[in-house]
Amino acid sequence: MICRCEMQLDMLIHNAVIVTVNPDFDIIQNGVIGIRNGLIKCVRAGGKEVLSTPASEYIDAGGGIVMPGLVNVHTHLPMSLFRGLADDLPLAEWLNDHIFPAEARHITPETARIGALLSCLEMLLSGTTTCCDGYFYEAAVAEAILETGIRAVAGQGVIDFPAPGVPDPSRNVAAATEFVEKWRHRSPLITPSIFCHSPYTCSSETLQKAKQAADRLGVLLQIHVAETQSERDQSLATTGMTPVAYLDSLGVLDENTLAVHAVWVDEADLEILARRNVKIAHAPESNMKLAAGVAPVPRMLEMGLTVGLGTDGCASNNNLDLFGEMDMAAKLHKVTASDPTVMSARTVVRMATIMGAKAIGLGNAIGSLEPGKQADIIIINTRQPHLTPMYHPESHLAYVVRGADVRDVLVAGRVVVRNRRLVALDMDDIRDQAAAVGARIQPLQPV
Repeated sequence: MICRCEMQLDMLIHNAVIVTVNPDFDIIQNGVIGIRNGLIKCVRAGGKEVLSTPASEYIDAGGGIVMPGLVNVHTHLPMSLFRGLADDLPLAEWLNDHIFPAEARHITPETARIGALLSCLEMLLSGTTTCCDGYFYEAAVAEAILETGIRAVAGQGVIDFPAPGVPDPSRNVAAATEFVEKWRHRSPLITPSIFCHSPYTCSSETLQKAKQAADRLGVLLQIHVAETQSERDQSLATTGMTPVAYLDSLGVLDENTLAVHAVWVDEADLEILARRNVKIAHAPESNMKLAAGVAPVPRMLEMGLTVGLGTDGCASNNNLDLFGEMDMAAKLHKVTASDPTVMSARTVVRMATIMGAKAIGLGNAIGSLEPGKQADIIIINTRQPHLTPMYHPESHLAYVVRGADVRDVLVAGRVVVRNRRLVALDMDDIRDQAAAVGARIQPLQPV
């Protein structure tokens, strides 16, 4: 829907190439977006005459691309502290011999907060305005999220081992429930969630209790599913079922479940996921780095599944740039399918915006530039050699734009990044705090 701006506005963005990602994927040359009370009021074409529209602030996009803020559907924010700690290892060795021990020794409420601050800054500066996080000490993570002004679904981690902040595993679901109850009305930018680590680290009882708690509280359940072949083999050996079929037998899968990775799934698994309307978080760079495999995303999309893009944590990806994830997702599936037509530019842009928003339950509020939606908006500086010329803006977004090309970032109509500078946060101070934590973390062995 495109309308006129005929009211007093808080902000008017003009001189923009607007990629709306609305149902028709309208692209508006020389476009205008009006914002009032944190909401988009109008999206339309308009020249210099729009400057006569009453507004408290005018932002000249400089002919750049204006699009919805990106939605990162799978993160572990504090794990930016482990960036590069243990690279080039199989997932089981990486997780059990390096990451779990590092978390046990070094993750506290304060370090979780510092790592989350660092990750949020990286995401905002690269155009991500919403993330879906799952970790321990999630209350401290949520405080950091609130401080940065990013939008987030924040999930308290559940695992059947002593974990940071939950030394008694018998309290894992209770701790997650307490987190949700504390944060469900704390801020309109934060939606609490419950994050079960995986079917192989959580018992059937824990999985069912966590899902029952999520349903009772009306929140998303996140869970890693079928990430590796060894996970699938282990599930078949111990339960006689694939990870997806096992979770379905427990009643864990439905429209309010976010299945993360879903790499080792067969056609029967996909039919279950589609029938239950499960949402999928696709993290191709992490899957590639850990040699986990390639999720059958083109087939998922063909079956009508909602698939969003995530980076995973910095320990298994090394960055949180969702533009790079778009590029990688498109090319990975093209070469895997030997078909250059799969995973088109528009497809991956949708996955990084509106489909990601739908995957985490926020599709009615964010993910596209339409009147009535939250003004989560980014402006990309296209006056650069690597972005010249520009025939198809969506192609540039998928294959050329980098996070460093993002100029301005708005969340709920509030400018949080202006001219590549954070408006209300001291980036150097946060970076120094994170570096100090990193100086105390020692790898167990050379990598």
